[in-house]
Amino acid sequence: MPRVKRGTSRRDRRRKILKLASGFRATKSKLYRSAKESVDKALKYSSRDRRVRKRDFRRLWIIRIGAAAKLNGLSYNRLIFGLKKSGVELDRKVLADLAVKDPESFAQLANTAKEALAA
Repeated sequence: MPRVKRGTSRRDRRRKILKLASGFRATKSKLYRSAKESVDKALKYSSRDRRVRKRDFRRLWIIRIGAAAKLNGLSYNRLIFGLKKSGVELDRKVLADLAVKDPESFAQLANTAKEALAA
């Protein structure tokens, strides 16, 4: 049987995995087999959590808008419905930012929503 010379492909593949695993604890960053398992799992989590991050931020924005709406005498859903009725097209990210950084302008938006609900 002839001798097989693989060049550097095996070493390169292992080096790539160990580089991705640097920063992991104990053998997970030093031994190839456990590093490969850890890197595979970490990559799976990272792709899943890119979607989860979007959900988490939307929940945070809704909580912030709801708290600011309560301070202005509205519930979250009445505020959103009133803004839609009055033709204000601000997304939740911007509304939450306004609620935290500029409460006066958020109060104006809440008044706009109240007027639209009353009409």
